[in-house]
Amino acid sequence: MVKKVLKFGGTSVGTSERIQHVAKIIKKERSLGNKIIAIVSAMAGQTNELLRLSKEISEEFNKRELDVLLSSGEQVTCALLAGCLINSNVKAKSWLNWQIPILTVGEHSNARIINIHIEKINKYLNEDGVAIIPGFQGISKNGDITSLGRGGSDATAVAVAKIFNADICEIYTDVDGVFSTDPNKIPVAKKIDKISYDEMLELSSLGAKVIQSSAVQTAMMYDIPLEVKSTFTERKGTKIFSQENIDYTKSVTGVAYSKDDAKITIIGVEDKPGVAANIFEPLSKAQINVDMVIQNISSDQKTTDITFTVKRDEVSKTKKILKGNNEIIYKEIIENDKVAKVSIVGAGMVSTPGVTYRMFRALSDEDINILAISTSEIKLSVIIEEENILKAIKKLHTIFDLD
Repeated sequence: MVKKVLKFGGTSVGTSERIQHVAKIIKKERSLGNKIIAIVSAMAGQTNELLRLSKEISEEFNKRELDVLLSSGEQVTCALLAGCLINSNVKAKSWLNWQIPILTVGEHSNARIINIHIEKINKYLNEDGVAIIPGFQGISKNGDITSLGRGGSDATAVAVAKIFNADICEIYTDVDGVFSTDPNKIPVAKKIDKISYDEMLELSSLGAKVIQSSAVQTAMMYDIPLEVKSTFTERKGTKIFSQENIDYTKSVTGVAYSKDDAKITIIGVEDKPGVAANIFEPLSKAQINVDMVIQNISSDQKTTDITFTVKRDEVSKTKKILKGNNEIIYKEIIENDKVAKVSIVGAGMVSTPGVTYRMFRALSDEDINILAISTSEIKLSVIIEEENILKAIKKLHTIFDLD
């Protein structure tokens, strides 16, 4: 008997008909003798609708109450799926986050799971029941409902798999697995059969939306096998597992992109020790994630231009902090929120010479200017003008034999 965690995303449970289909998948798994814990997202579009309602009340809606509001989406799905299974003569029960409980730490809308009580659910599983748990949420030590941020149902699934010592965690979505790039943008993108945690972590953090990056990170830390598969077909999905399964024969495994970045340049910063720390420490304290950083020293070596990227919705907050920072002296701040990040990822980059040159040459051939660069052992990212994003993805996908 295998203990499985099955996570179903918003599109998988987007209608009552789709919830009935999910119930059939669970019923089939249960008939094979497996112990099943199902993690569910809110029905597709429901979280956005709840956010819209909150904004009708206030653009600065209270964060505690927002978590209470948004968590209701997954609770609805839990009840509908449990009811559907019961109607199909499968023993099932929904468990809300505070009934288990799922314990979290951190601020509202950005909490993380630290523990889950397992006794009641394990007892129910041993009695041949299927446990349905809402993703994306938990409860703080003060008894407040907290959310894990958008995409947090993946994090819930992996945490449940770890704490319940599951044999595998399967992420059900609306695609057949992980692709070499977005198949909606590039129809010749192909499905990846196997990928390492490291590669998947880079792809998901760089814009590939098939699985949340923090969920991949947790799975990698505790060596939890993951599989991404489609709710709507029976094709094999993509298996995500440890380092020894990396395919080093391919220099590049996938091309990722994101269009929610903005570039900020501080012109004429006084060049002295500690200036970078003085710029970025207040941003860090304000929970603003800084990605790429480039520094250019002027010819007189007295001033420097510092360029970095943040998410677009953090631009005004970032500029406000910079302008109020008395620790730095500069001439002006320039922003550009019409940029995009394009990245290539692959374990084989470590042992394949010329990958950087081929990427830069490919973009040059398409007359695409590079505005910033960031590298790691298995990743190379560039910032370009947003209007060139599709052209860049197509070219890189072809150049690295991913079509």
